[in-house]
Amino acid sequence: MREDDASGGMSSGHGDASSRRRRGRRPGQSETRQAILDAARARFAADGFTATTIRRIAADAGVDAALVMQFFTSKDELFGAVMSVPPAALARMTDAWQGPEDGIGERVTRAFLGAWEGDPQASEPLLAMLRGAIAQERAAVQLRDFIEARLLKGAHAHLQDDHDMRLRVGIASAMLMGIIVARRIVRVPTVANESLDSIVATAATALQALLAPGGGTPRL
Repeated sequence: MREDDASGGMSSGHGDASSRRRRGRRPGQSETRQAILDAARARFAADGFTATTIRRIAADAGVDAALVMQFFTSKDELFGAVMSVPPAALARMTDAWQGPEDGIGERVTRAFLGAWEGDPQASEPLLAMLRGAIAQERAAVQLRDFIEARLLKGAHAHLQDDHDMRLRVGIASAMLMGIIVARRIVRVPTVANESLDSIVATAATALQALLAPGGGTPRL
């Protein structure tokens, strides 16, 4: 899925004065940034990560889409800011797809599981999202949508975009979330008591087969 850019589809005609005031810069950068975050939080909760667009958030906040992009360079970064997840944690999930194809299973597994088990500054907001997803259906849709979007973004380079690819990504995201729930929330002993390296080594083969079936045996 391609994100809206800051200018795509925006009208170049002259609106009336009230329209120009509504879409202009709000006084003060901190107020503007907070208005965007509030609008994004509500929109992500209502529509989910995939269906939410920069243009819709901008309209809800009463600003131009270009202004949203001045504060947040991508929808990923905006989502991370809403959820208090550091950009570096989100970047690791994307960067895991870079490198030899036969290591995709290991890198993706480590990046996704590690995000929930590493630096508390990143892991605690993600765990809060996960706990909320267990308690509330809307939060569950939001988190599931976000995880699948991360995997789909990388899988496009290795799998044809069709029903089979989306099913593979869906199963992979379910596996990863199941492991995280078992280790950090339910604490199933045989899973929670293993080291992260051991879990990654065991799960990587399955993720490799799902996300890069032509990439050979995963390198561990």
